[in-house]
Amino acid sequence: MKQSLDLKLGQHLTITPQLQQAIRLLQLSSLELQQEIQEAIENNPLLEEIDEDAAAGKGDSDAPQAEQEKHDERDSVGEDGEETTAGDELASDAGRDQDAEPGPDDYASDAADAWEDAFDASISTADRPTSDDGLPDIDARNSIPLTLRDHLQWQMQMSPFSDSDRQIAMALIDAINEDGYLTASLEEIRQALGAGTGPDQPDAADDPTAVDLDEIEAVLHQIQNFDPVGVGARNLGECLLLQLRGMDPQTPFWEIAHVLARPENLDLLAARDFKQLRRALKLRPDELQGAVALIHQLNPRPGGNIQTSQASYVVPDIIVKKIRGVWRAELNGGAAPRLRINAHYEKLIHRGSASADNKYLQERLQEARWFIKSLASRNDTLLKVARAIVDRQRAFFDHGPEAMKPLVLHDIAEVVEMHESTISRVTTQKYMLTPRGIFELKYFFSSHVNTADGGTCSATAIRSLIKKLVESEMTSRPISDSKIAEILEEQGIHVARRTVAKYRESLNIPPSSQRKSLV
Repeated sequence: MKQSLDLKLGQHLTITPQLQQAIRLLQLSSLELQQEIQEAIENNPLLEEIDEDAAAGKGDSDAPQAEQEKHDERDSVGEDGEETTAGDELASDAGRDQDAEPGPDDYASDAADAWEDAFDASISTADRPTSDDGLPDIDARNSIPLTLRDHLQWQMQMSPFSDSDRQIAMALIDAINEDGYLTASLEEIRQALGAGTGPDQPDAADDPTAVDLDEIEAVLHQIQNFDPVGVGARNLGECLLLQLRGMDPQTPFWEIAHVLARPENLDLLAARDFKQLRRALKLRPDELQGAVALIHQLNPRPGGNIQTSQASYVVPDIIVKKIRGVWRAELNGGAAPRLRINAHYEKLIHRGSASADNKYLQERLQEARWFIKSLASRNDTLLKVARAIVDRQRAFFDHGPEAMKPLVLHDIAEVVEMHESTISRVTTQKYMLTPRGIFELKYFFSSHVNTADGGTCSATAIRSLIKKLVESEMTSRPISDSKIAEILEEQGIHVARRTVAKYRESLNIPPSSQRKSLV
């Protein structure tokens, strides 16, 4: 075999660790980015957050006091080069004055504090400020959410159940789903309590220790008296009847609502067959309408009243304002903290030193610079894409969703000269605060539908038109999907009936048969 050396030219893409970090930061939401920044600060001593409020005054009460506070809040540099703030001086003064004798003003302050403590006792713990800055109690708002099962078990512990009834109640509560309905039959509950059906198990009817079905149903009736009203029902009709039972019998149309909640009438009510209901129950239109309105006040999912999940908050990354008649998009400065290199640790790095400590600091310095550069690249890309979207969708900000223009990722990618995958990462889980509300950047991208004049109309605009037509329809004669397609056709928008149905379902609008009412 003959050996030889060959020279070849080629191109390939190498993803460096810095590029990987930039791509990963680009697809993070604002909340995830804050967690990533906090983790980077904890792991890298050369990274620190820029505290822009450190030199700010406490308030603007009176001019002399504000001027004095402004002077005291200025940072002073010591002989060793380290910064000392006015807050540190106040802390040291507090330590020196800790053993001082109390004066008359202190006794007056104690009396005022005692009055404020008595006043705050009437405030709920969720709204009571527990920190010195007057902010709400974060721990109370972020505590573990209460589930329906915990809520029912707490009421069971407060009820005078016997030991056997308590076991039955526990089995029943375990069989209640999040909506508040009993998902198991009484026979299944009986078998779960110990009456087996195997060959080695005695028959439930012959077992003297087996729980009677009447006893299980009696415990179920007690659970159905728990909060929320309607919990423990076995079907929708029983759930409505339990809620009607808790109302005042003198409520108008209460008796008719009881009749409508029966299974044979509930199916007709769900199908909105009001003519058949009036004919079967011999009711006047006003009586049927009043009973239906009363049933609409009931909750078909009583378990949903108990909070089972924590609220998720959306922090906008972009803020859009109209300045001098032009829509402007700017980054939200409060969405993520600003970072810088710690000057003290940077001075400790000795150039050319091969010690382990110096090598560690050099590596951390390089990582800190990469991280700050990746954050800056993320912000520049996000701002560039947001401005391109605002420039393309100016009609939306002026006139609303009906003026939304068709837009795809490729259009923005051409404007900002980036790949479509980058645009997709930037617009995912990124939100824009506008005078019309908070929208995800993905909201401004929609497909197009051809119009009669050869133009295009966005799917978002068609959804807005459908919603507007449904809101303005007569409830006694709702508009069908075919009629909506005809109305859009008259406006020059060619949309098939199945397309109208798809857009209507995406808006959570029921079909015309379910939107019909008596008047």
